[in-house]
Amino acid sequence: MSTVTVVAIAVVAFWLMAFIGTPLIIWTAAFGALLIALQLTGSIGATAFAVSGAIYVVIAAILNIKPLRRAVLTGPIFGVFKKVLPEMSDTEREALEAGDVWWEAEMFRGRPNWSKLLDFKYTALTKEEQSFLDNECEELCKMCDDWKIEFEHKDLPPEVWTYIRKKKFLSMLIKKEYGGLGFSANAQSAVVTKLATKSITMAVTVMVPNSLGPGELLMHYGTDAQKKKWLPGLVDGSEIPCFGLTGPEVGSDATAMPDSGVVCMGEHEGKQVLGLKLTFSKRYITLAPIATVVGLAFKLTDPDGLLGDKEKSDYGITCALVPAKHKGMEIGRRHYPGAAFMNGTIQGRDIFIPVDWIIGGPEMAGKGWRMLVECLSAGRGISLPALATAAGQTAYRMTGVYARMRRQFKVSIGKFEGVQEATGRIAGYAYTLEAMRILTASAVDHCAPSVVTAIAKYHMTELMRKVVNDGMDVMAGRGIQQGPRNFMATAYRTTPVAITVEGANILTRNLMIFGQGAIRCHEYVFPEMEAARKDDLVAFDKLLFGHLGFSINRAVRALTLGLTGARIARSPVSGKMSPYFRDLERMSAALAFVADLTMGVLGGKLKFKERLSARLGDVLSQLYIASAVLKFYEEGNKSEAELAHATWALDTALFEAGKAFEEFIENFPVAWARVVMRAVVFPIGNHFRPVSDELSAKIADLLLEQTDVRDRVSWLVFKNGGKEDAIGRMEHAWDVAQVTEPAYLKFYKLANHGEINGEHIADKLADAVKKKLMTAEEAKQAATYDEVRFDVIMTDDFTKEYLAGNYADQGEADRPEMEDRRARVA
Repeated sequence: MSTVTVVAIAVVAFWLMAFIGTPLIIWTAAFGALLIALQLTGSIGATAFAVSGAIYVVIAAILNIKPLRRAVLTGPIFGVFKKVLPEMSDTEREALEAGDVWWEAEMFRGRPNWSKLLDFKYTALTKEEQSFLDNECEELCKMCDDWKIEFEHKDLPPEVWTYIRKKKFLSMLIKKEYGGLGFSANAQSAVVTKLATKSITMAVTVMVPNSLGPGELLMHYGTDAQKKKWLPGLVDGSEIPCFGLTGPEVGSDATAMPDSGVVCMGEHEGKQVLGLKLTFSKRYITLAPIATVVGLAFKLTDPDGLLGDKEKSDYGITCALVPAKHKGMEIGRRHYPGAAFMNGTIQGRDIFIPVDWIIGGPEMAGKGWRMLVECLSAGRGISLPALATAAGQTAYRMTGVYARMRRQFKVSIGKFEGVQEATGRIAGYAYTLEAMRILTASAVDHCAPSVVTAIAKYHMTELMRKVVNDGMDVMAGRGIQQGPRNFMATAYRTTPVAITVEGANILTRNLMIFGQGAIRCHEYVFPEMEAARKDDLVAFDKLLFGHLGFSINRAVRALTLGLTGARIARSPVSGKMSPYFRDLERMSAALAFVADLTMGVLGGKLKFKERLSARLGDVLSQLYIASAVLKFYEEGNKSEAELAHATWALDTALFEAGKAFEEFIENFPVAWARVVMRAVVFPIGNHFRPVSDELSAKIADLLLEQTDVRDRVSWLVFKNGGKEDAIGRMEHAWDVAQVTEPAYLKFYKLANHGEINGEHIADKLADAVKKKLMTAEEAKQAATYDEVRFDVIMTDDFTKEYLAGNYADQGEADRPEMEDRRARVA
């Protein structure tokens, strides 16, 4: 056997070992076997073999005898690692430790266990939860007039507030043992989604107490006495909660709050008790104007050691519950954030409260940040994704009606290629949003996935912005004229609210998704940091060599899968979706390699490279989005319509991931690393392309049809508001059109070809029947279609007195004139 043959066999063997990820001891044995093979084939002589063997033995001993390895190799590395490790504040540590890692970790680590995704069960709605959707939610939606809420009353009607309280909408997350509804996260998500398709103000009012609020904090951390005092009122609605976190100087960076609490003695109910003196100024607080109990976050200090620890004065962020009528509390004026939901200010100066009002009691002093982060991460995966999904479901269903029935240049506008660009995106993103909603909400039912919920919040609200903008573009004048008929204007105005709250999207993308994900999802990074913090060399040694093997394996896997177009990657399914599973595995391996190389090259500087961090976060996010779509498709009936929507969504996610990788590599500050990254991630170029015009047109056409996907991705839209409801009139028109459209199209063709005469539509239809070009029944159906068609495209108009605030003087539009105008067009 020649030397070339031996070396070739060795290279192939080592490549396979690296691709598989074999242990260090096998690598050691393999190199020993190579030396022996080279000596036996005469490739090296006895002297070279002896020298090489001696070197091999020394290196093998250092690498495999752990006490020796720690003394000679790992110890010095450990010393350098501890020096260069960036400092981490307590709040940063608490944020990192809060919550759980879930499927996103599989996508980050480069070798996803697909069974974990495919075997995962969506949270099924119980009979009670489904009944609540079908009855209580339906009734609440029927009680609301969104136009009057937003334009006239700037509030929910009193009867709606009463119903919300009575039916426990504000206590969906409170467990049944405390009298609440005890709904799953998926059920809460479905409720908020359905309500939001009717009224954003109603949905926000319901979702906030079920997201970040006193109820959840009490359930998780409250003392028995606090639960007994507050939970019954929160359940029956006699207590309305709000939570004061943000303020003039405090937005997404809650740790910067200047609000203070000082431990001291003071008078309460005529007695001297240990308590806190609070000074705070809170803004942007939802439900504040009507709240009866206020959760407050503030920075606690104990200068005199009254809490018992004389060595500790700075406790950090703490949370307390304070009655809104407590002496010194000032509930300020309302904000108006683009919608009528209650939002306002809370202030107080030198307010004294007993120490027992700290949520969880004095033992939880200084633990408020951990409490808030954990509760925010769960709520972030339910409420705002639900609002985004509502926008997607409404846009899919309503834009489909409008684009099919609105005609320009004698063609349905939904058939214009320019319009199909927008309607194709609406269809694809609506499918994506529902896939993400149900997977993320179901995940929250099983754990507290902090990174997944950040991904969902950011990307779903951004997709909401795109869907709403596209819907407004398609409807044009129909969309911008506000009034009782308009089902998009409120969503358009309030989209920035979803973008901003619970962590502004700029912050979430640039700092949280990858910044938190890289450390929490990585198999080795956070444990290595913890080993350094604890000065545990033994643990660090094990982690370091595991990390090195991990990095080599992912680099080789990424390169190999890139060279083969992911054809040798694993797919848990066969058929149309199998290439997507393989592509995701390839991109997952690439992300793991690039993240490792980036952290190794930039170290602590990566913390300040926000645009780079954001792009790697985009890659991780798109892998999660694609996973959600794959899961959703596999759980569906796999029809042709479903396949088209899923393919659009997956092509879009992979293109966005590839684009993010390209931009990351192009902007990486170290030249040699750019070369290595490009060679490994895109060894034969980036083959991910935008969705084709053909596929976009296909799902745009499906948007205009009654398909299984239409029902699946818009099942939560409130449809039963009647003919005077913004959505109800569109639903009525759609149902009528299913029966009458063929007759109308027949008439339309006759009218535009000049085969029938008459000035008004009724005259033309009569002429068609007279000439036996249409039957009487067809003429009746065509007239019925034309009536609902016109109702679909009509916009509202108002008297100047009404717009000036005299809401009793709306009057009636000039219907005869409008009918006459309709009669002149076909």
